[in-house]
Amino acid sequence: MRSPSRSARRFLPFAWLLACAIAIGLVACKTLPDVDPEVPAKATPTIATAKGALPQHQASALATKRWANASSDLKTLAALEEQATGVPLIAGNKVTLLFDGPATMREMMAAARAATSSINLETYIFDADEIGNQFADVLIDKQRQGVAVNIMVDAVGALATPAAFFDRMRGAGIRVLIFNPVNPAKARGKWELNNRNHRKLMVVDGRVAFTGGINISSTYANSSLFRSRKKPDQVDSDKVGWRDTHVKIEGPAVAPLQWSFLDLWVKQDGGELPQATYFPALVPAGDKILRVLASDPDHESDIYKALVVAISEAKTSIHITSAYFVPDQQIVDALISAAQRGVDVRLVLPGVSDHGLIRYAGQAFYDQLLSGGVRIFELQIAVLHAKTAVIDGGWSTIGSANIDRRSFIHNYELNVVVVDPAFGASMESAFNEDLRDSKEVTLERWRHRPWSDRIKEWMSRLGEYWI
Repeated sequence: MRSPSRSARRFLPFAWLLACAIAIGLVACKTLPDVDPEVPAKATPTIATAKGALPQHQASALATKRWANASSDLKTLAALEEQATGVPLIAGNKVTLLFDGPATMREMMAAARAATSSINLETYIFDADEIGNQFADVLIDKQRQGVAVNIMVDAVGALATPAAFFDRMRGAGIRVLIFNPVNPAKARGKWELNNRNHRKLMVVDGRVAFTGGINISSTYANSSLFRSRKKPDQVDSDKVGWRDTHVKIEGPAVAPLQWSFLDLWVKQDGGELPQATYFPALVPAGDKILRVLASDPDHESDIYKALVVAISEAKTSIHITSAYFVPDQQIVDALISAAQRGVDVRLVLPGVSDHGLIRYAGQAFYDQLLSGGVRIFELQIAVLHAKTAVIDGGWSTIGSANIDRRSFIHNYELNVVVVDPAFGASMESAFNEDLRDSKEVTLERWRHRPWSDRIKEWMSRLGEYWI
C-alpha cells in the first residue's frame, strides 16, 4: 500500500478547495462536453505515416486490410473518433504491452541506458526510494555521457520527494522542471494549483516511447500476481502488489509523443533545452495503427470524447479496467445503453484501493449501473492502478487518464488508442486474467451492503468533482 504521505500527494491540494467550496455553497465547475457519435462520419479515417497523410484510397485499403478480421466496423468507429477529436491515426508502429512495475522499469531503464542523443521523461511521481534512485543513477550516467536528459515532474506528485533528490540530478547537468509549483511564488506565469500533470511518458532518442499508468517508485514496482503461479491464498496481505499497464511504442507515433513533452515544457517556461536530435527520421517499426491523445485543462478532453464514442458505437463487448472510476452521467448512460442493446459490458474496478474516498465515490454509481445490466467485478489480490479498455475486441486504450472528472477536466493526461484486432486479443487476454482474480458484485448483494457504506458513498459524491 502507499503510505499516507504518498496517497496524500494526489489529494491534499484539493482538500482545502473542497472545504472552501462547501463553506460558501458555490463551486464554479467546468463541465464535460456532450459527445454525439450519431453525426455522420466520413467513410475513411485519416491515417498518417512518417511521410505524411495517406491519400484516402490508400488509407481505405490499409484499414480494410488491417481490420478485416474485426468483429465490428472499426473503420466507421475510427472515422467517428477522428471527427470527435480531430486527431488522425498513425500507421506503422510496434506496440508492446508491459504489465506491472518491475517489467516496465526494466524495459525503461534498458532503453535509457541505450540512449545516444536524448531522454525526455515526464511523470507524476518520482520517488527518492530504491527504484527512484536506480532510475536517477541511470539518467545521471547518460547525462555525463553527453545525452541530453530533461525531466518534468508534477509538483503535487513530488510533495513527498526531498528537494535534494532533484538537486543531485541538476548537479549532474540534467534539466529538471517541477510542474505547476504548489508555492505560488515559484509559479511560472499563471498559478494553476488545481491543474496537475498526471502524464507518464519517456521518449528516448525520439525513436522509442513509453506511456501508461506507471510512476517511478518502488511502490509501483511491487508487482501484483498478474500471470503468476502463486495462488491468492498464498499472498501476504501486508505485501499486496500493484496491478498496472504500460506500453512501449516504436515507429512514427513516437513523434507526436515527443511533441507533447516539448510543447508542455515550453508552456511551463521550462527554459531552453540543449541541442539534440529530438525528431529523427522515423520508419515503420510494425503494423499497428494508433492514435495519440494528449489532453489538457484548456481544451475539451479528446480522451473523454474518444471513450464516449467507442462505448456508444460498441457492438459486442466493452471491457474496462479502471483504477479510479467516478464516471459522469454521460458515461453511465452510454454504458447502460450498450448493455441494454445486448453488448457485454464488464468493468474491473478496485477491490483493494489506495484511496477510499475515490472508491466510495465510484461505488455510488453501482446501483444504477447494475440495474442497467452492467456487470461489475472487483479485483481482490492487488491495488488496481491500470487505466485501460478494450471494446469490440479491436479498439483499445492505455494511458494515464482515469475515468473521473479530475482526469478529463483538470489534469494533463496522455492515452494512446490502438485500433487492431490482434492487439485487442492481447488486451482481452489480460482482462480475462484480471476477471479470474476478481469477485463479481451482484445487484442483490449490493443492495444489502451496510448503511455505513451508503453514507460514505453519499459523502464522497458531494466532492466527486474535486477528487
